[in-house]
Amino acid sequence: MDIFVFTSFPVLAAWSVALLVIHVMLQARLVTRELGRKWNAGPRDEEKTPKGALAGRAVRASANFRETYPAFVALALGLAIADPLSGWGHAGALLWFAARLIYIPLYLSGIPYIRSAAWTVAMLGLLAMFLTLVM
Repeated sequence: MDIFVFTSFPVLAAWSVALLVIHVMLQARLVTRELGRKWNAGPRDEEKTPKGALAGRAVRASANFRETYPAFVALALGLAIADPLSGWGHAGALLWFAARLIYIPLYLSGIPYIRSAAWTVAMLGLLAMFLTLVM
């Protein structure tokens, strides 16, 4: 069986949902640990933001992921329809996914520069997917 079957665009899109859930759950757990269960279970009418570094980083990392996530889904869908065996598009999707996965511990650890490099690699992955679709 070909490795591509396990990393096809639909499979990568499914795994990207798992990555989204990881971001959401990690953020929720760390913020709830800081602000409390009562706040989390309540209506959250008060605008409270976490003051701790780790919870704040989880919130920002999740927001950063959600900024590029719709682009990944749209491009993966387009490639799945237009060119499901695309070499550069497939490489770009794998690059985006791997970089976004690595980004989480880098951001939570507060590691500068390398974290930014991971973000740049993810953007290059989106660019490869985009160029494959439009060229």
